Amino acid sequence: MKSYEIRHLYLDFFKEKGHSVVPGSGLIPFDDPTLLFTSAGMVQFKKFWATDTPLSYPRATTCQKCLRAGGKDSDIDKIGITGRHHTFFEMLGNFSFGDYFKKEAIEWAWEFVLEHLKIPAGYIWVSYYEKDDETKEIWKKFLPVERIVPLSDKDNFWGPAGETGVCGPCTELYIDTGIKKGCSSGCRPGCECGRFLEFWNLVFPQYDKQTDGTLLPLKRRGVDTGMGLERITRIMQNAPSNYETDLFLPIIKKIEDISGCSYDKDEKKKPSFRITADHIRAAVFLIDENVLPSNEGRGYVLRRIIRRAEMAGADLDIKEPFLH
Repeated sequence: MKSYEIRHLYLDFFKEKGHSVVPGSGLIPFDDPTLLFTSAGMVQFKKFWATDTPLSYPRATTCQKCLRAGGKDSDIDKIGITGRHHTFFEMLGNFSFGDYFKKEAIEWAWEFVLEHLKIPAGYIWVSYYEKDDETKEIWKKFLPVERIVPLSDKDNFWGPAGETGVCGPCTELYIDTGIKKGCSSGCRPGCECGRFLEFWNLVFPQYDKQTDGTLLPLKRRGVDTGMGLERITRIMQNAPSNYETDLFLPIIKKIEDISGCSYDKDEKKKPSFRITADHIRAAVFLIDENVLPSNEGRGYVLRRIIRRAEMAGADLDIKEPFLH
């Protein structure tokens, strides 16, 4: 299944469930001084949960461009190493603003994964916030209890996207990539070895975090989910990492042409291919939104991304400017 097919399948599925298909917002958050960049699909909807803002729709679904290249959500130091982290990525999401809650979110996620993506149930594990017994009981209708794993607030309490705002417990769906890729036979979600690939996070916004750390009830509790397009494409294309999918291979092939190096034949050079492929996507989408390299703020993040891509190119023996 191609990446564009997954996008359409997801949005069409939730449209049939009564969601409005809403265009993703830009990488530069509108009217949100707490964030440099849009880091999740929920950013454009934050006010819908935390305030009495009139709603145009109680349910929404989006495909959102995201960038995480600094701050607490940044994975920039993992780029090229894990095969599953990115600076720029797309997030498929479905949202409820004071409408449906945990039961429907979990049931629809299970339906989409099994009936539309056709992923066998035996490969699926889930985690949940250790204090959220309600979520555990819902999952028990679909999975054996040994594949429903409690994790702490570090792993399964999401947000806020900035220092304050919308947050709540979450439950994550993982695919088991096989015991040979794990660290032991007792490995399970929460382990960093890479055996279990998390691909969909279902967040249940219930609280509004204040500057003093207090958690106040939201005006409208709801649902905020995020499925990484790069990760689910990897699963659907049975690729060893996100970089062997149709989202990255054309870029990697071009880097091979420029460098004369082989992505498949030289394992030591793979991280440099991946860093360059990841960072060129981020740079292109930032420049498209009129962010230019500078010494501060968003421009400095772009400058850093370009610098890292150039350095990775040097590791591939590219002597001349090539990112253009």
